[in-house]
Order: sequence, then C-alpha cells, then structure tokens
Amino acid sequence: MRRRDFEAMVRRMVGELPEGFLEGVVAIEVTGKTVPHPVRADIYTLGECVPHDFGGPDEGPQLRSTVYLHYGSFAALAKIDSGFGWKEEAWETLTHEVRHHLEWRARVPELERLDEAAEANYARHDGEPFAPLFHLDGERVAPGVTKVEDDVFIEVMLDARVWKRAGGTPWPFTWHGRTYAAQLPAPLPDILFLAVTGVEPAPAGDLVLVVRRRPGARDLLHRAV
Repeated sequence: MRRRDFEAMVRRMVGELPEGFLEGVVAIEVTGKTVPHPVRADIYTLGECVPHDFGGPDEGPQLRSTVYLHYGSFAALAKIDSGFGWKEEAWETLTHEVRHHLEWRARVPELERLDEAAEANYARHDGEPFAPLFHLDGERVAPGVTKVEDDVFIEVMLDARVWKRAGGTPWPFTWHGRTYAAQLPAPLPDILFLAVTGVEPAPAGDLVLVVRRRPGARDLLHRAV
C-alpha cells in the first residue's frame, strides 16, 4: 500500500472513532519511520502515543497527546508477510494507541519522570552533564531495554570482577534477534553510555549500550555515610 493511500485510510478510521475517545488527542499523524523491536526479530512498532503537555488554566489539567502510526513499520511487516492485513492492523494500532492516551491521563507522576528523562537525553545529545540513570525512567520495551523518544537504551549490568576485565574487549548484545558486539573502552567508567551503529534494521534514533558496574556493599556504605 502506498503511503498516501495509507494516510487516507487512517483519516477515515479516525472519523469512525467515538468522539470521547479523542478528548485531549491533539493530532493523529502518519510518519515514515521504520521502528524495529530492539530484541525480537521481525517485530516492528506500528504506532505510539506520545504525551507532551497539559491543558491551559481554563481547561483544567487535561493531558494532551499525539498519536503516531509508522508507515515504514507497516511496510516492513508487509514485506515479511504476504498476507499482511493493512486495514486490520491499522485499526488495531490506532485504537490501541488511543487507549494508551486514556491510560496516560491517570499516570501523571510517571509522565513527569518521562519528561525529565527526555530533558536529560537532550543534554546527553548536546554533550552536557546529565543524570546518569535517566534511561531507567524511559518507556520499558523489553527486560533491560528502555526507550526515551526515538533513542533505545540497552542496559548491561556487570559485577565488579567482570567489569574490571571487560574494558578493552568486545561485548555482545542482541538487536532485533541478532547478536552483535561493541568494543568497550579501557578502563571502563562506572557508567558508560556507548552509542552503537551498524545494526540492521537501524533504529529510528540512537542505539545506546549503558554499561555500568553493579553497586556493591562498599558503595552502599559510602551512600549511608
């Protein structure tokens, strides 16, 4: 299906949604992004609900969101599955993401942490100081894998002995069902954010290995002092 036909189909579907479902949804947009699952092969993220602000003083604290459907992900799945149902999958994705908007409205503290994670990630991009564990407040997409906007973070937690030996070695990780290796610097800092390139399919944003030393009893004692 061509993108313009897909966009027209989505517009028709939006018109079929109950009006109350769209309260607080600022826009429903089709992007060209292909968003591969960070761990599982042949799985792609078809849509997302992105909360971004609240209503004004006269509107009350109403959450605002934008819903995105990723045409590139739909096209990638259609290449894999000759029987892929564009209409059925688009409707399921659209209604699923609108439900996410309704769920987000009841989770304001979690949204505030997501906002703080996004701000820290901007600082990381700009080479500025940032909270070292901000990625843990991102969206959890798999065990040990979080997402902040388009950037994916794969956490590698190492015991102290392994951490000492890991510096200067290639470290294996999984992306979209395949095993890759990233060269770690030596010596390793306590927390390393290592941007990785060359994976297929490429992520929509950065792919970052977060290699960190597991805190031990000595660290806990230092914190207690």
